[in-house]
Amino acid sequence: MEKLATNPLVVAVILSSAIAFRSYKRKSLNLSGAIAGFIVMTVHIAIEYRFGALLLVFFFTSSKLTKVGEDKKRIIDADFKEGGQRNWIQVLANSGISMVLALIVGKLTGWEAKCLDSKESSLTTCLIGGIIGHYACCNGDTWSSEIGVLSSAQPRLITSFKPVRKGTNGAVTKTGLLAAAAAGSVIGLTFVLFGFFTTNCPDLALKQLLVIPLATMAGLFGSLIDSVLGATVQFSGFCTVRNKVVGKPGPTVKKISGMSILDNNGVNLVSVMLTTVLTSFACLYIF
Repeated sequence: MEKLATNPLVVAVILSSAIAFRSYKRKSLNLSGAIAGFIVMTVHIAIEYRFGALLLVFFFTSSKLTKVGEDKKRIIDADFKEGGQRNWIQVLANSGISMVLALIVGKLTGWEAKCLDSKESSLTTCLIGGIIGHYACCNGDTWSSEIGVLSSAQPRLITSFKPVRKGTNGAVTKTGLLAAAAAGSVIGLTFVLFGFFTTNCPDLALKQLLVIPLATMAGLFGSLIDSVLGATVQFSGFCTVRNKVVGKPGPTVKKISGMSILDNNGVNLVSVMLTTVLTSFACLYIF
């Protein structure tokens, strides 16, 4: 198929402006998040449409799922915000690493979309694989959290499998784990579909389909890493006054699990970094 001919920078600025403004108005992002989102989206889309598509699929699906079951989540989540209202820290925690990787890829490839092919360039293949793993992890963790908390099943702490309250960091359900795998597969499918329109490597087209199961595993693995970290280095306790699970110790808080080493943003960042690295090496081996 012919490559998309529209100027990527023009498309990036127009699309990013519209999405950032709409997200701010709908309270998916606060003001700082909207500004950071505009910058991140512009960079992704301008460098390569596939990267922009991965970011947008993650953002739109996550924002939509955040709003599903808001009444129930409001009761459970001590830090509940209407619409999600992500700030600049959350935006960069979920897309900062991929933005840096995308910039390096663009510089290496001369701003031309490339297929995953370690014979042509092992470094480019690793970097693109890292971006895929990055968004598979982010999407997997978000889908798992947003869908899992609505499950009627009793969540269990991943490190001990003991039943815990909903909202406990590191708690998992079968529904949540399936959602994480599904989220990863959506990222993989998006990459493959946009690759058909933006790259020209017919001899490698069929092999690119392996991105889908790889991203599926990255989504699930990233969610599991996040859960392990949440259960160990992120504090969870039950506040007897608020009658909710909270993330900080206090005189009215009974500890459930974990230590106050990382907050939610820190846990997300570490899980994304680990999944990014592992997926990049997997791509080098597979492709």
